[in-house]
Amino acid sequence: MPEHSEAVIATAVERVTAETQTRIAKASERAAGFLFGAQKLMLEEFVFLGNEFLDRAQTEMHLFSELTSKMAGAHSVKDVRTMYEECGKHQLEFIRRDCDRVFKNGERVIEAASNLFKSHPLN
Repeated sequence: MPEHSEAVIATAVERVTAETQTRIAKASERAAGFLFGAQKLMLEEFVFLGNEFLDRAQTEMHLFSELTSKMAGAHSVKDVRTMYEECGKHQLEFIRRDCDRVFKNGERVIEAASNLFKSHPLN
């Protein structure tokens, strides 16, 4: 009789060990998937950030060259005032577009992070 109970205990221990190993493997797989997803999200953001910096620098250089060309063409106080009004409007429009891009990017990052947590539940 003791051999029978030892066999039952051994079988139960093997079953529990197998279930534990399966759970650990699934948890490791989910953690690895989550980490790879987070890494991909970060790399995408770095690429996007680099492109945004380049685009912003190009736009700033364009606005600066526009300002200098208009300053060179201004021959009176009235022309200078008109030039500053026009360039100020262009700068404000640039700032508005830049802020819109930042907000859209923030929404995109939040959505991507949310999807990352949805696709890789932690429990």
